[in-house]
Amino acid sequence: MSPALIAALPFIGACLPAILIRTGRNHAAMAAGLTSGLALLGLLLHLPTVLAGGVVEAKFEWLPWLGLNANFMIDGLGMLFATLILGIGLLIILYARYYLSNQDPVGQFYTYLLLFQGAMVGIVLSDNILLLLVFWELTSLSSFLLIGYWKHLPEGRQGARMALTVTGMGGLSMIAGMLILGNIAGSYDISVILTQKEAIQSSDLYLPALILILGGAFTKSAQFPFHFWLPHAMAAPTPVSAYLHSATMVKAGLFLMARLWPVLAGTPEWFYIVATTGLITMLIGAKIAIFKDDLKALLAFSTVSHLGLITFLLGLGTKAAAIAAVFHIVNHATFKAALFMTAGIVDHEAHTRDLKRLGGLRHLMPVTFVIGTIAALSMAGIPLFNGFLSKELMLEEAAHTVWAGSAWIVPLVAAVAALFSAAYSFRFIAHGFLGPVRDDYPHKPHDPGFGMWASPAFLVILVLLIGIMPATFAGWIVDMAAGAVIGEAVHTHLAIWHGVTPALMMSVVAVVGGLILLAMFKPLKALWEATPRPEAKVIFEAIVAVVQRASDWVTAALHNGSMARYLILFTAGSLAAGVWAWSGGAMGPPTREMLPVTPVAIVGWIMLVTAAGSVVAFHHNRILALVLIGIVGLIVSVCFIYLSAPDLALTQLSVEVVTAVLMLLALNFLPKVTQRGVGQMRHVFDIALASVTGLGTGLLIYALMMRDFAFPTMSGYHLANSYNLGGGTNVVNVILVDFRGYDTYGEVIVLGIAALVIFALTEALLQGASSRKLIAWRPDVARAGDKHPIMLLIGTRVMMPIALLVGVFIFLRGHNLPGGGFIAGLVVSIALVMQYMASGFAWTQARQKVYYHVLIGLGVLAAGITGIGAWFAGKPFLTSAYGYVKLPGLEEFELATAAGFDLGVFLGVVGSVLLALGGLSRLARRAAVGAEPVYAHIVAEKPEARSPEELNPFPRETLLPKRFAEARGYTSARNDDAPPPDDPPKPKTKKKKSKKGEAQ
Repeated sequence: MSPALIAALPFIGACLPAILIRTGRNHAAMAAGLTSGLALLGLLLHLPTVLAGGVVEAKFEWLPWLGLNANFMIDGLGMLFATLILGIGLLIILYARYYLSNQDPVGQFYTYLLLFQGAMVGIVLSDNILLLLVFWELTSLSSFLLIGYWKHLPEGRQGARMALTVTGMGGLSMIAGMLILGNIAGSYDISVILTQKEAIQSSDLYLPALILILGGAFTKSAQFPFHFWLPHAMAAPTPVSAYLHSATMVKAGLFLMARLWPVLAGTPEWFYIVATTGLITMLIGAKIAIFKDDLKALLAFSTVSHLGLITFLLGLGTKAAAIAAVFHIVNHATFKAALFMTAGIVDHEAHTRDLKRLGGLRHLMPVTFVIGTIAALSMAGIPLFNGFLSKELMLEEAAHTVWAGSAWIVPLVAAVAALFSAAYSFRFIAHGFLGPVRDDYPHKPHDPGFGMWASPAFLVILVLLIGIMPATFAGWIVDMAAGAVIGEAVHTHLAIWHGVTPALMMSVVAVVGGLILLAMFKPLKALWEATPRPEAKVIFEAIVAVVQRASDWVTAALHNGSMARYLILFTAGSLAAGVWAWSGGAMGPPTREMLPVTPVAIVGWIMLVTAAGSVVAFHHNRILALVLIGIVGLIVSVCFIYLSAPDLALTQLSVEVVTAVLMLLALNFLPKVTQRGVGQMRHVFDIALASVTGLGTGLLIYALMMRDFAFPTMSGYHLANSYNLGGGTNVVNVILVDFRGYDTYGEVIVLGIAALVIFALTEALLQGASSRKLIAWRPDVARAGDKHPIMLLIGTRVMMPIALLVGVFIFLRGHNLPGGGFIAGLVVSIALVMQYMASGFAWTQARQKVYYHVLIGLGVLAAGITGIGAWFAGKPFLTSAYGYVKLPGLEEFELATAAGFDLGVFLGVVGSVLLALGGLSRLARRAAVGAEPVYAHIVAEKPEARSPEELNPFPRETLLPKRFAEARGYTSARNDDAPPPDDPPKPKTKKKKSKKGEAQ
């Protein structure tokens, strides 16, 4: 199975639980389990290759010119982490099936879980740092959904926001660092970067890149001072906590440090930043964990401590330390997942996680007691459990580490942290399970069914097997993963007994000290509570409050709703940037002669300046200003023709027509005259700023056109390769559908989104208070004149097939001559818009045969499918292919795949323009109903007595073709085949009768 498919499987299967939940919880859980199991099976099929030292790769060119390739690889490190993610994920799926209540939306939970799982697998299998960044941010988003799964809990929502904020900020830091790293290495592929150690560490940008990358790793793995978010994430359901703390999320930062260890480690900067941070985190997390009464809080801070332990080992930069770090990653995943699931079982059965209300559970929950005790003893580092082995390796490395010239600081801190770790592990056992049975449990506890304890039981079996026979059950795993970290073959010799060593003595001190701390817990707890100490949560909230106030102030100062202020800031900023650039003195002397100025050019320039000046002078009259803007656009179109740019002229002309019509519709809902609210000095300032900016822009353009570039230009490349690479002689169209096709694809999507937003806004305006405001609007009947001029009506119907034929002609010729999908879409849109203008909205809409929403979707799909087709030929996304075809009776002609992409552009433009037009037209017609009846059946004595259906004769179904409306159950009493009458019958008044029956 391809590594890419392994990474994609959880995403593909994420929709299944949400669908199958309708058939029952078991089916949803089974779908999630099968998805994870299939991905795990596909991964393990590559295990023999990886164990032999090989690397399984899958490479896809995505955006190669940006260095973003969809490259995946499975090496020893990726195999280890992916196995933990998918294997423990399977156990979590089983555990969650019995842990979650009937009131919890289980289908939603498994969907979120699989999305998170897919993001994590994507991180560990990525062979491109830009692709890794995509999955990295997906983990932040999906973990936000999981942590905040119980939306009714304020602490759940707060924990989700805190995790997203901290890890999201770290992700931004990491993006910058990764870009620098890729720039230094000359590639964004991880397999290439790992071969550039000397170039990276000798670069002046090594330290900035290191700090920025570690910012992402430290925030994700909850290293000091970013450790505070992880304990607050415990508000999530226990299956989520067990998954996050053992195999995912927090392990992502450790994976990143291990993945980049070959090129970043081994320098003093790496040692002092990473090892020191890990050592401090290990000590602080362990100390806080001792005094936490909530079982999950105790385990959360213990996770922080153990993450610090692994970070410390990776920071040492030695091969032995890296091996110990890999080994502890495995051990921590097994016992920590089991411990969290044990805490969940206790909470599920006793209805509390408070250690002050627990105790004596070994008599009532013997199975849970055995599972929790084995896992806790492993966490404490007791012999014959796997945690002891990796803890000994850590202490051994610490005993020989010199920090800032001191040989005792690191061993002392590591021993104290190990002592604290033993203390909170013993407290988990003693205060949770030992002691007498109580009679004040919130709920009578007992062992759950097999389904809930099976997962942690399986993990503690691994704890025992690795602890007793480490070489058999873990040696080969450590060799495989550590070899990938170090970059060379590794052969470890894991054993229970290594003789009396400094590490063993430190371990004995830690265990004995932990027991002493447990015995002295009450006075130590009183001292802890009496000692003032900073609360990270309070500090975080204070910082967020300060940032929010600052943001509010900046927003109020800059974004006050005044378009004039926005334009002033933008214009002044652009002017300042231009002055700064010009002052650099990089502009050389002119190298070109000025073209002759013809009388035609002079006349066009005078007309353009006159029209632009008139817009400023008469902008208070909205209709006149719109006409003048249209004149400016037409003159610009003529300028394009004069400068031999017919494609741009066609586009400009088409856009001007469509924009004018849509703006006319929008102006229906604005005052006819704008307000005059600014003073004389403001006018002087605006005129001065606009004049200086315009003059500067003109001088810049003049300077550029009078000089040749000292380097090859992009336009020169496009001109030289338009036909050879794109198969078209129309350079503009080839740029749009091939060279810059990805940009065009994004623009089509944005255009469709804009149309859908307009549609949604008009839907909202037709409801509630905004709808009542439309009723108060009165059209200017005297100025409007005839609703349906007969000449316009006949002319548009005659021209309709001709215009459509012209649109098809422009579309087909666009690859080699002026035209293309965008211009053709605008031409067809204009033809359809004219039908709305001439015959009215109702008449035209009733004859609509195509659903505009569907047109937008089909356009995006056509463009996307055309782009994806290039992958089957081994080419990057949206690479065009072309060839020549000879049919009987016809001359040889060219066929290019770009036509499919152009078709998508055409459909997207037509659908977007007409959907926006339809939405604005509905508003206009809705307002007209408030002024006078539109249909004969809409009659009432008083406007306020009309029903909503009467007040809105153009409900949602009027935007649908008739067959769509009928399929969706819409009905209407009116005759859609006839236009609304110009002179509807007058409302009839009913005569009221008195009690005596006389007419009043």
